[in-house]
Amino acid sequence: QVQLVESGGGSVQAGGSLRLSCAASGYTTTYYDCMYWFRQAPGKERERVANIDSGGSTIYDADSVKGRFIISRDNAKNTLYLQMNSLKPEDTAMYYCAAGPTCSIIDYWGRGTQVTVSS
Repeated sequence: QVQLVESGGGSVQAGGSLRLSCAASGYTTTYYDCMYWFRQAPGKERERVANIDSGGSTIYDADSVKGRFIISRDNAKNTLYLQMNSLKPEDTAMYYCAAGPTCSIIDYWGRGTQVTVSS
């Protein structure tokens, strides 16, 4: 069983930065070749923010984060990151880590970490 544990969330003022981490355990990194960040704001649907495969190829799905967020991973540490810069109040959401064997399948979810951005 793969376990994903997010950390690094918190409260920050607009314009600030946060770095989220997601520690994966339970299987080798080849099983979760693709790792994702999603977010869900209150009253809204869960939105995919970005994903990255084991080779480092990235896709940023949310136009609103392009140029501000950076997804990365350390395969040796089995850890996924999301560097969030120039944060805006509309970035306020629960951020979730997810993983799957390919970038079209999600098998595992973390429990999320809350990010709150105040104006």
